Amino acid sequence: MSTASWIQPPCRYLPDRGRFAKRRSSGRARQFPGVVSASSPSSSSSSSPSSSCSCGYSEIFNFEFGSSKNWNLEGLRVQAMSATAQRNFSVSKGDTDEKNEPDHLLVLVHGILASPSDWLYVEAEMKRRLGRRFLIYASSSNTFTKTFGGVDGAGKRLAEEVRQVVQKSKSLKKISFLAHSLGGLFARHAVAVLYSAAMSQASDGAVSKPGNSHLVKGRIAGLEPMNFITLATPHLGVRGRKQLPFLLGVPILEKLAAPIAPFFVGRTGSQLFLTDGKAYKPPLLLRMASDADDLKFLSALGAFRSRIVYANVSYDHMVGWRTSSIRRETELFKPPRRSLDGYKHVVDVVYCPPVSSEGAHFPPEAAKAKEAAQSSPSPQTTLEYHEIVEDEMIRGLQTLGWKKVDVSFHSTFWPYLAHNNIHVKSERLYKAGAGVVAHVADSIKQQETSTFITASL
Repeated sequence: MSTASWIQPPCRYLPDRGRFAKRRSSGRARQFPGVVSASSPSSSSSSSPSSSCSCGYSEIFNFEFGSSKNWNLEGLRVQAMSATAQRNFSVSKGDTDEKNEPDHLLVLVHGILASPSDWLYVEAEMKRRLGRRFLIYASSSNTFTKTFGGVDGAGKRLAEEVRQVVQKSKSLKKISFLAHSLGGLFARHAVAVLYSAAMSQASDGAVSKPGNSHLVKGRIAGLEPMNFITLATPHLGVRGRKQLPFLLGVPILEKLAAPIAPFFVGRTGSQLFLTDGKAYKPPLLLRMASDADDLKFLSALGAFRSRIVYANVSYDHMVGWRTSSIRRETELFKPPRRSLDGYKHVVDVVYCPPVSSEGAHFPPEAAKAKEAAQSSPSPQTTLEYHEIVEDEMIRGLQTLGWKKVDVSFHSTFWPYLAHNNIHVKSERLYKAGAGVVAHVADSIKQQETSTFITASL
């Protein structure tokens, strides 16, 4: 990252501010600041322009010592020159200080039953790799059991927290989000709350007029949205079969998972299993795959220049590969086993362009399946309901372009730590994910560089 250099103000003439006194009766001249004495012949002959301006004593006699008017005018002129010089120096220094201030806010959002301390390694690495133009901020508004209160409640708290950070940091111009696990859903809801739609503005910021306006892209908290990145986030919710490996495929556990989830993780549990709300109403995660009347979830995501999902292809005991990579079952493939050069455990990167469609809907068959899943939950009814809703969510989210990064910790000593490895929750226990963090940092840096090049053209 480029760092703003200190800009030295131009050298300016700062005149000495001394008073001229009347000549003494002895006829001797008094020496004044900034005046070269005429009594020294060498001074008048050898004096030359330097960093401080001086004049010969003989020149002083050209002024009328008896007239206070000329001296007052000269004094005002000297004071004005000094004030101007000082003001220009302050402006130059202020401009330099502003260039040294961070202009890009990177918000880190932790997952369920977690805290900002989960980001200690990532925060240090981002500061080291991205430089001081980034303000790295680990959110703290949804710590530990606050994550049980629902995705919507956590999203609103996160949005308010981001607003306060932006208000305190006047130099910020851009914003990015990096979220882990459930924090990715909190971030998706928060950006919709913070989103302001695109509009046309005149070049001077006034109301636009035909032929004298340009399109201002959508803003997040008043800032330009740059990167939206999630790590092992259940974008499509969760379900038992092949989705939560810790259930071990045991039918009774899969059958009980959805109905008992609210007892353990509150509203968040029912939202993750897509059983929240009345049977005839779409679940929250489905609404978050489209633009609702109150919140523009899809437009807010679409405002970001880059959207990247990192997904564990295996050994993630919390979030499955399909939901974290926003893929259908038929779109999953056998992942490569070799890591990309320089990024250990990052095995594949693919860009999925936007797919034109009518977006996400809540068809009648989905409402019927939801009612069955709520009233008489079973692996069969839950599976049918999830397949319908997941397909609708994918259809909505795929109207945007996504970069999908697949991660595999199969070669580590304890691969079942994949969910925490992917963001290095603790450097001592989960350092295997260092290559993933490096890939995230370089992706952000690449976007920053490409934006700078585009702006320079």
